[in-house]
Amino acid sequence: MRQAAAFALIFVLVMGGGGVPPATAGVPEEETVSILIDKSSHVLTVFVNEDRLYSFQVATGKGNRTPVGEFKIANKLKNPWYNKKNIPGGHHTNPFGTRWLGLDVPNTGGYKYGIHGTNNPYSIGRSASSGCIRMYNKNVEWLYEHIPVGTKVLIQE
Repeated sequence: MRQAAAFALIFVLVMGGGGVPPATAGVPEEETVSILIDKSSHVLTVFVNEDRLYSFQVATGKGNRTPVGEFKIANKLKNPWYNKKNIPGGHHTNPFGTRWLGLDVPNTGGYKYGIHGTNNPYSIGRSASSGCIRMYNKNVEWLYEHIPVGTKVLIQE
């Protein structure tokens, strides 16, 4: 008897009859997370839906080295290796710090431009990098834990 009642309910929902509201009625809308990076003020802001959740001071690229536009988080790495100088991840001289969130800037594979920690905290709040977004390690670790791959990142002048 229970199976028959369940089947009847599913039939009504699928067929849309009986004045039953759609299956999504009353279900909260999925939250959208996004990031805005303002190069002129050196601030990274995390939004949930349209609401500002957190803001962090960052370092951006010297001159016009940080790309402007809309990107997505392409990958995330814990203790990233710095290949240019063969510095292992987690080493105190590694300029990427403790975390990397790669941006899907065209033709880079998510490994040329990113949001990452730093071994040079004095650069935060300035235009100091080769194009990446630098953060204090504790802040990028928070971002790494809470921001999923695929998150929209808008970088503006």
